[in-house]
Amino acid sequence: MNRFTHFFALYCSGLLLTPVTAAAQDWPQWQGATRDGVWNEPNLIEKFPDDGAKVLWRKEVNSGFGGPAVANGRIFLMDYKLREGDPTPDPGKRNPIEGSERVLCLDAKTGEWLWEQAYECPYRISFPAGPRCTPTVDGENVYTLGAEGMLMCLRCEDGSILWKVDLKERYGMKESPIWGFAAHPLVWGDRLYTMIGGEKGAVVAMDKKTGAELWRACPDADTGYCPPTIVMAGGTAQMLVWTPTTLNSINPNDGSVYWSFPLKPDYKMPVAMPAVEKNLLFASGEGASICLRLDEDKPTATEVWSGQGFTTSHSPITIVDGHGIGVDLGGALRCISLVDGQRVWETLEPTTGGRPSGAGAGFIVRCGDRFLIAGENGVLTIARMTAEKYEGLSSAKILEPTHEAYGKKVLWSHPAFAQGCCYWKNDNELVCVSLVNEPAEASGTKEAGKQ
Repeated sequence: MNRFTHFFALYCSGLLLTPVTAAAQDWPQWQGATRDGVWNEPNLIEKFPDDGAKVLWRKEVNSGFGGPAVANGRIFLMDYKLREGDPTPDPGKRNPIEGSERVLCLDAKTGEWLWEQAYECPYRISFPAGPRCTPTVDGENVYTLGAEGMLMCLRCEDGSILWKVDLKERYGMKESPIWGFAAHPLVWGDRLYTMIGGEKGAVVAMDKKTGAELWRACPDADTGYCPPTIVMAGGTAQMLVWTPTTLNSINPNDGSVYWSFPLKPDYKMPVAMPAVEKNLLFASGEGASICLRLDEDKPTATEVWSGQGFTTSHSPITIVDGHGIGVDLGGALRCISLVDGQRVWETLEPTTGGRPSGAGAGFIVRCGDRFLIAGENGVLTIARMTAEKYEGLSSAKILEPTHEAYGKKVLWSHPAFAQGCCYWKNDNELVCVSLVNEPAEASGTKEAGKQ
């Protein structure tokens, strides 16, 4: 069977410009405050308690692949309220269902429901569990993108809509990308960026205050699923834009192109954002990978190697001491040398519990000298990872997998890490778990089973 995996993605980059205003320990968007998968928590526990992870609260929510954002004491996330139809996915085929998308806001400490903003949204996409994107919080506003292309700016305080744009309607699209709109909105300065596809430009810059289009860049007939991101390299702010055919670096102010390399993943499916460490850039998708060396003085790049040494889909990638680490399509957490793409080590333990997986996933977050790995089996692992080896330190079962994929149950939602806690959701509930040595104050404390 073809592996039509999908949607939302991420990257890790140690040189990222902060695109949103946020407290240091907030997680206000996809991959955290600086959009690089780094959590600056100095009091992370060494291991989970013997009787399991400390769950502070649970809250019932509906289905969806998008993770939560946490900012200023509030949680923002999206889900889908099904009314009619069968959401069980048939890879590569569109499932017609009826229902509504919701933007939700909860109190981060207690899980108390603060507000919701719902709108009717029939789905005509594959894997129609719900929205793919994590909300992006910028100051007093939050930006959301639904799976069928509804882009909105809402007020954080009460959920009132400041502006909204139906991307399909504005850009004359007959239908959404088959796996839905998945490029998490990026805010940088006074602009918002997202992927739309099209011969006039696959990435669009908008005025974040009004939603008005400012410019488009990087023409490509298809939309793709990889969100744009900004890195500092060559003394320049560069926006990385990966379309279904090319990996590009552009000027985020006007969309002019600095450099471009062919990079065509299978099924027109760029998903995982490129990872950057020092002057190395690594990007990988199904059937296509590339490693580039970024010039230290100007916005140019040269190819180190390209090929299929590593193929990931929608899982995060990070770079550790010149080595790329991420989850390969078989479900293994894999480490390769970025000198030549050769495999160094791999393990299935933190991602799938040791079993091979046809479309495995795991989400990696760096915290000091350790890593947090959220596996598709609902297990959260604390580990150390170096260029030489993987060392699992402690694991705990947090959530039950609920997504249907290739005849199995998986958990493909990315958690948020903020204020000493992990916030993670499946298709039924959002859970808050304490990850610091001093227990966070909360009511209704329960335990999650330890593995």
